[in-house]
Amino acid sequence: MNHKIFETLEFDRIRQEVKGYCQHPLASEKSQSLTAMTNRKEIQQALDEVEEFCRLDALTLEMPLGRVNDIRPSLKRLEIQASLNGQELAGILQLLTLVKGLLNFQGRLQEEEEAFEWIQTYLDQLIALAEERRALEAAIEVDGTVKDGASSRLMQIRRQLHNEENNIRRQLNQIIKSNKSAYLSDQLVTIRNDRYVLPVQHSYRHAFGGIVHDQSASGQTLYIEPQVVVESNNRLQALKREEKEEIERILAELCANLVPVLADLASNNELLGHLDFIHAKFQLAKAYQASKPVLAQVGDQLALKAAYHPYLDVDTAVANDIYFSSDYRMIIITGPNTGGKTITLKTVGLIQLMAQSGLFITAKPGSKVEVFDEIFADIGDEQSIEQNLSTFSGHMTNIIQILERVDSQSLVLVDELGSGTDPQEGAALAMAILNRLSDSQAKVMATTHYPELKAFSYEHPASINASVEFNEKTLSPTYRLLIGEPGRSNAIDIASRLGLDQDIIQEARSYISSDSHNLNDMLLSLDEQRQKFERKSKQLNQNMQKADDLLHDLKLAYQAMREDKEKYLQRAKKEANEIVEKRKKQSDKILQDIRQWQLDQGKSQVKEHEMIDKKKALDDLTYEEQQLQQNKVLKKAKKEKAAQEAAKTLEVGDEVKVIPYGQEGVVMEEREDDEWVVQMGILKMTLPRKDLKLLRKSKQAATDKPARASVKASKAKSVSSSLDLRGERYDDAMKRLDAYIDAALLANYGQVTIIHGHGTGALRKGVQNYLKRHSRVVDFHFAPYNMGGNGATIVKFKED
Repeated sequence: MNHKIFETLEFDRIRQEVKGYCQHPLASEKSQSLTAMTNRKEIQQALDEVEEFCRLDALTLEMPLGRVNDIRPSLKRLEIQASLNGQELAGILQLLTLVKGLLNFQGRLQEEEEAFEWIQTYLDQLIALAEERRALEAAIEVDGTVKDGASSRLMQIRRQLHNEENNIRRQLNQIIKSNKSAYLSDQLVTIRNDRYVLPVQHSYRHAFGGIVHDQSASGQTLYIEPQVVVESNNRLQALKREEKEEIERILAELCANLVPVLADLASNNELLGHLDFIHAKFQLAKAYQASKPVLAQVGDQLALKAAYHPYLDVDTAVANDIYFSSDYRMIIITGPNTGGKTITLKTVGLIQLMAQSGLFITAKPGSKVEVFDEIFADIGDEQSIEQNLSTFSGHMTNIIQILERVDSQSLVLVDELGSGTDPQEGAALAMAILNRLSDSQAKVMATTHYPELKAFSYEHPASINASVEFNEKTLSPTYRLLIGEPGRSNAIDIASRLGLDQDIIQEARSYISSDSHNLNDMLLSLDEQRQKFERKSKQLNQNMQKADDLLHDLKLAYQAMREDKEKYLQRAKKEANEIVEKRKKQSDKILQDIRQWQLDQGKSQVKEHEMIDKKKALDDLTYEEQQLQQNKVLKKAKKEKAAQEAAKTLEVGDEVKVIPYGQEGVVMEEREDDEWVVQMGILKMTLPRKDLKLLRKSKQAATDKPARASVKASKAKSVSSSLDLRGERYDDAMKRLDAYIDAALLANYGQVTIIHGHGTGALRKGVQNYLKRHSRVVDFHFAPYNMGGNGATIVKFKED
């Protein structure tokens, strides 16, 4: 795209504002070379990238970007095997620290439901280089100094340096406090030529001996290193040389560690620069209150909604709808001076440049922009003293260059077309130029004062008139753009309202041709029709908006109803499952306690008071009806189930299933309020009828002795016929064995296999000792050779 357009529309100010938000040197360079693209895919990607940062901001997620130094010179030095200083290594450490923060941020970003395609793509390409970063962190401070702990040798040298410095200062302070202090110009310890000295009066130069390192400007003070500290200063200098050598060795080692990852460092640097550049464009959009433009598809036209010039104050700028259509590709704007014609051209041109540069635009969301190969503008004074061109000649030179390059993929902006010469000839030239531009199929916006162009635009099939509105009551422009309506001549009317003599006004009107009067009358009529249409359109738009709002509310209500229905259903299922699971765990714990008692006491019976406590605990596990009463989903199912069960009568001796515990038992006695005493093995419980399901009617109705009650459970699919304890610790294995035997008994297994392996034999012995004590184990023995031999034990249980 021609470079002149960026100068004409002052695009460099946009570049400078983007640069002001950049923190990375590469981002700053990108902002300075920011230019309009002509590849639709590249433009769309750039706009999508900025949009993703906008969505991050809406989620209050801030990408951890920060100011960094330019490490490219350092990387070039590493390429030629040169060592870097501490500040240069600190710059690389700063970069790797940012990379670490971005990778941590990526983890948080992946938890979000929204997708961030481009940001994730760039973050995925970052390389952590964690080992290199940790090595730098251990050795280099933020300011580039080498840490004491960078090596044990450096720490030792610096400790010696510290001790030697303290020793020198102590000796010099003793001199300052002695009777020789009167010989000093000032009672302080200072440094000259990197050695500790005292300021001595010139007349007492021989009082201390030692070495003179410097003197004051007046010559009255000599900076002397006393003889008593010469050796200490020598040792101090030797230690400093050792320190320097050790630091150089450490830096060289760190540099050598970075050489193999130079390409990764360069890649990280590029990615951070690009992310910072996108972030800067986002910050500009935020400052401008700009929105993402839509790239017009084939057949669509440029259409800006409530657009205003980016350099105007958003709170006071007058926004206009500016659009082309399939009916016209040229807009001819007329109206008074200072009415906003020129700023309208600049607004369209600059917004189009911003959009094609991947920037958000100062217009409402949904505004469409086209992708032009060229944008041409002839705006402002083209007069050139150096080339001896008048204003008219300057404009014509520019127009000629435009006509030579314009095509159907061009946008042309011309201010005051044909001005600067005789009005009649200027108007004729303007119409001829517009015809040529129309033949090229380019999009054209032109401003003019010539009345002939109003008629030309009215008659031209690809053109439309437009104007900037003028308030005749206040005698000031409103800066509103009116597409479809030509501007009126206001000069005589303004002069009349300002109080010019009416005789002069009438004489001026007499000089205007009848054609001009007819044209002004036609424009007045059009303006009245426009205002009438706008009032009706406004009312219709209000009615349509109310209808749209009502439809939107209905859709939201319907969607909310569906979501609530699904939410309540899921909540009901979840609550029911949680209650069942909770009761199951509690009942399993109680049964496990009973089994443990049996094992500990070596008998199948427990004490009566203990049995009563456990029975009460099981009674307390019945469903908490009040928790489910508010659950509409389960309430219906419960009623249906209650109705089915109520149809079945119970009698003493009937075999039933106790629903809350999934166990079987025998009805022993009927109580009041439709409650029944049920025996499950050694347990007796009083349960409501709704918790019992009839399985089989009593087979001993003719006898007085009730059937023996037992606890039965169907084989659970989750209980295996074998238990593998290999590789487990002894205590953990015993706990698993105990729980497994209980589960196998409840599943009515007659025989199971315990796999304990060979090993040291401790686990095998522990398993068999446990089986010896268990009251329900009738026999156990090693498995056959082909089933594991003495690495597994087969267990047989007593039958019920």
